[in-house]
Amino acid sequence: MTKAGDKVLRGLREAAAHARGEPSKVVVHAPARVNVKAIRARTGLSQDGFAKRYGFTLDSIQNWESERREPTGAARILLTVIDREPDAVERALHRRK
Repeated sequence: MTKAGDKVLRGLREAAAHARGEPSKVVVHAPARVNVKAIRARTGLSQDGFAKRYGFTLDSIQNWESERREPTGAARILLTVIDREPDAVERALHRRK
């Protein structure tokens, strides 16, 4: 197999290991900026409702939306997932009784 083919196979194996939750060399990059107000608006929730549903403080939501502060890396990642896959977040956070 060619060097390029070997490189592609290694990349696919790394991606598959990452997808299975196994240790891998995959690096996840948080988006540089997120528009919290737009993300929240798409959910149809109030600031307070959004904060309660996803575990943020109301103060954080207000500061992010007014651009007094920026969400941290982990918060940016969660906000991005809420924006792109809200049902997945709901399933992950759903508490079974």
